[in-house]
Amino acid sequence: MTERVTLERRGTTALITINRPETLNALDMPTLAELDQRVSEAERDDAIRVIVFTGAGERAFVAGGDIADLNSRQGLTHYLELAERLHEVFRHIERLDKPTIAAVNGWALGGGTELLLCTDIRIAAASAKFGLPEITLGMFPGAGGSQRLIRQLPLCKAKELMFTGDRISAADAERLGLVNKVVEDARLRDEALALAESIGRKSPLVLKLLKRTLLDGEEMPLRVALRHEQAMISLVLDSKDAHEGCSAFLEKRPAAFRGE
Repeated sequence: MTERVTLERRGTTALITINRPETLNALDMPTLAELDQRVSEAERDDAIRVIVFTGAGERAFVAGGDIADLNSRQGLTHYLELAERLHEVFRHIERLDKPTIAAVNGWALGGGTELLLCTDIRIAAASAKFGLPEITLGMFPGAGGSQRLIRQLPLCKAKELMFTGDRISAADAERLGLVNKVVEDARLRDEALALAESIGRKSPLVLKLLKRTLLDGEEMPLRVALRHEQAMISLVLDSKDAHEGCSAFLEKRPAAFRGE
C-alpha cells in the first residue's frame, strides 16, 4: 500500500512529503494520522535537525480538505473528529523544537495554507497559489487559519483573504509576508534543502531554546516576554555550544556544535 505521507532523511534534514497527488494531497483522517507519525519520527531522531514539508507531484502542496467528507459531517462529530485531529497535528508541528520549512509547490488552499502557517520558514515555487476559500463553501477556516493568519499578516489583509476567499499568487504572498522567498519551480526542493542544511549546521540545542523563547513569548505581554528571554539566554550560556561558538569566532575557525 502506498504511504500517504513519506519521510526521507537527507543528512540532518527530514523531508516529509504529503503523498496523495491524485487528490492534490488533500488532508483526511488517515493522512493526518500518517503526517503526525512522520513528524514524531523526525522529532525523536537526534540526527535530524530541520524538517521540510512539501507535497507530492507538481500541482499541489496541500489543496485543502476532502470536500465530500466535510459535506458528510455534522457539527458535533466534526468538532470531535476531523477538527480535533487537524488542530492536534498542526499544533504539534507548530510547537516542534526543531525548525520547520514549508516548500510550497502548486496549490496551497484551505488546509494547505493553514499547514504552512504552522511552519517557521516558507519557500514557494513561482507557480504556487495560496488562499482560504472556505467562505465560498459556506464555511470559514477551521484548522487554525482564522487565528494564525490574523497574527501573521496585517489584520485588514487577513480579513480580506478570509472574507473573499480569493486566491493569491506566490509573488503576492511574498509581498504580504506569508512566505519568505519565491523561487523558480525547478529549484524549489533544492532551495529548501539547502536552507535546511544551513540551519542544520547551527546548534540544535540553541535552536530548540530559541524556538521555545519565540513561541512562549508570542503569548506573553512584552514585559513578561522580555524577562523570559533574559532567563532563556542565560540558560543558553550554560551550554557547551555557546562557548564553542564564541571560541570558534575568537580562533577564526568554523564552530562544531554538538547540541550540548
